[in-house]
Amino acid sequence: MDLDKLQNQLSTLRAETTTAIAGVVTMDELRRLESQTTGKTGALGAWMATIKEFPPEQRGQVGKTLNQAKGELTKLFKDAGEKIKAGAAAAEASKASSYDPTLPGIRPPVGSFHPVTLVQLQVEAVFQRLGFLIETGPEMESEHYNFEALNIPKLHPARDMQDTFWLTNGKLLRTHTSPVQVRAMERHGTPLRVIAPGRCFRYETIDASHENTFHQVEGLMIDRNISIANLIAMMKLLLREVFSQELSIRLRPGYFPFVEPGFEMDMSCLICGGGGCATCKQSGWIEILPCGMVHPNVLRAGNIDPHEFTGFAFGLGLTRLAMMKYGVADIRGLNSGDLRALVPAGRISGTTVAEKPPC
Repeated sequence: MDLDKLQNQLSTLRAETTTAIAGVVTMDELRRLESQTTGKTGALGAWMATIKEFPPEQRGQVGKTLNQAKGELTKLFKDAGEKIKAGAAAAEASKASSYDPTLPGIRPPVGSFHPVTLVQLQVEAVFQRLGFLIETGPEMESEHYNFEALNIPKLHPARDMQDTFWLTNGKLLRTHTSPVQVRAMERHGTPLRVIAPGRCFRYETIDASHENTFHQVEGLMIDRNISIANLIAMMKLLLREVFSQELSIRLRPGYFPFVEPGFEMDMSCLICGGGGCATCKQSGWIEILPCGMVHPNVLRAGNIDPHEFTGFAFGLGLTRLAMMKYGVADIRGLNSGDLRALVPAGRISGTTVAEKPPC
């Protein structure tokens, strides 16, 4: 290689480096380009290693030429670095000047509603539009309200159906929210439209569709000339509103001491589409709405004349309703920390994010 050819190549390198620097926008990119150009393994570094290949009388001039080129390239990179830093500083200053500390901050996401809570809010919204009151009552209940006022006296065999948790103070953990209905009759009289959502407790064997802690909503409507037709129409309306579709349902006889006649309303299992699964015990149906016409003895316990007024009552399993609506196959997941069961609507990274509750 001769000196003239080296000078031509250095001129080409300067031009290419100038063009490359013009396209750089960050300091990291600039440092990478500088290393590729003037570093020991870069283009200029490779030429430095060839000085010994020149004739001895040219080596001094070659070294001087390469050092001069390195100085020029170093200045190009220094100027470009200062320009990038100045641009970043100006952008930061502009951002700071536009910041308004009086504006409200961005509220971070804080979690989601439990599936049972979502269903309860939907059920409450449906019945509020129909003019129903929403009542609550104590979870630690007296024997009178939980059993006796509901036509379940002492030693009645129906008490065995309840699998009750008895407390040392003589009270019990309520086995249903029906006691709230009796309290509402005493408080409001007639006519009466009321629902009572809440948590219940039963000493049951836990499986895919049974828990010892679950949620219900009990409903009660009392007025003159209330009939079974009113009951069926109300239950169909409720299920249609909650599931946003017409459902296959069936009504079969059922025994509950506080209603006469009593019914079991079942809906087609939405987990298996009616084909049979562990949740519906291979039947294709889920027991969802025990209901019936209020027993005269219950009306009397609420100080209401059964000869003048009639009514219907129902008990809706909110926990099972949440299972059907959100496709939770095992009820135990709703009392667990498993996000696959607890965060029901909209999928992100394989999990789900809960929908907003109805207003």
